[in-house]
Amino acid sequence: MLRFGDKDAVLKKSVQWWNPGKTRQWQKDGIDLVIGKREGYYLYDMNGKQLMDLHLNGGTFNLGHRNPEIISTLKNALDEFDIGNHHFPAITRAQLAEELGGCTPNSLKYSIFSSGGGEAIDVALKCARYATKRKKIVSIKFAYHGHTGLAVSLGNERYSRPFLGEGAPGEFIHVPFNDVQAMEAALSREDVACVIMETIPATYGFPLPEKGYLYAVKQLCEKYGSLYIADEVQTGLLRTGKLWGIEHYGVEPDILVTAKGFGGGIYPIAATVVSERAGQWMNEDGFAHISTFGGSELGCIVALKVLEISQRKEVIENVDYVSRYLRAGLETIKKQNADFFVGIRQLGVVMGLEFAQPEGAKHVMRALYNNGVWAIYSMLDTKVLQFKPGLLCDQNYCDELLSRCELSIRQAARALV
Repeated sequence: MLRFGDKDAVLKKSVQWWNPGKTRQWQKDGIDLVIGKREGYYLYDMNGKQLMDLHLNGGTFNLGHRNPEIISTLKNALDEFDIGNHHFPAITRAQLAEELGGCTPNSLKYSIFSSGGGEAIDVALKCARYATKRKKIVSIKFAYHGHTGLAVSLGNERYSRPFLGEGAPGEFIHVPFNDVQAMEAALSREDVACVIMETIPATYGFPLPEKGYLYAVKQLCEKYGSLYIADEVQTGLLRTGKLWGIEHYGVEPDILVTAKGFGGGIYPIAATVVSERAGQWMNEDGFAHISTFGGSELGCIVALKVLEISQRKEVIENVDYVSRYLRAGLETIKKQNADFFVGIRQLGVVMGLEFAQPEGAKHVMRALYNNGVWAIYSMLDTKVLQFKPGLLCDQNYCDELLSRCELSIRQAARALV
């Protein structure tokens, strides 16, 4: 049984036994949060402070905290299933893999399951290297793909350098986003295994792909023999208004990765969905990659429910409504604070709010927190606030959210004058 004690005791234990740097940094940033109760799109601090959750742990809680359908699905599954044995075929894994084969782009076939996004990215890179017999990997500057062995080398050096994870010279190539010429220069030697792209780079503040950019990258991959990996960890599962963000851009990837919201905020699971070519290693040696908790049978059952909910007509319509309704309200707030609130980056409910000052989003984050909203700034572009409403929000929630945002942005703007 957990012993909750008081908040100060939890903070002290976190510094002493968990992560001292992260705990202290949030205190320094003015976010004195230890999560207690959580329900729907609300969090509650241990001391009872209510927060509207606009972070959703990167989309993990797309369907809300403790979604009743997800919890009921898991409880029922516990009557018959456990994590299973990853070595053997399973009813649940076979069914989930078939479902993913049917709802992902036609270029994809096999599903390889993992326990989290970083692991799933590592699997994607391994598949690309197998298929091409090449080692080099191209990613975007300021991208983020996780913290595991290969994945950490793809992102900003902040996350790779402390652990000597930058890779050998020339192994991991980073090019600017929306720069086709730089991409071609990186691929033209025909020695790159793959290009991996967040459809919309999250930790970089959700800059949107320019018209034709992602399609051009895929064409370059085909021209020079590299595979295209779509990292849909944050843009997948209906967040952009389509089940997969890549669908907006006319690109059929060779590999697609989903995680975070795939487990409904209840059970961790991720998937790497690959083409026949990228998955051919499984016909040669199906034991070449294994993951004890990848494709846990309980996780598969939860993920099946997540996919079912995310493809319901009424949920798709609600995402469209919420994205348009919030955009209209935010445009009004932007006009009222035109010198400070300068841009809205949006595709569906993937949204980034841009502010004039280099660390403007940090100030807005604090004001929002004080007014009962939790939304995080972009770690690699602190002028942009990540603004990520859930798929099932209703109008009353949106109205309350806009009211708190209007107050908070006005307060932050005045404080910086």
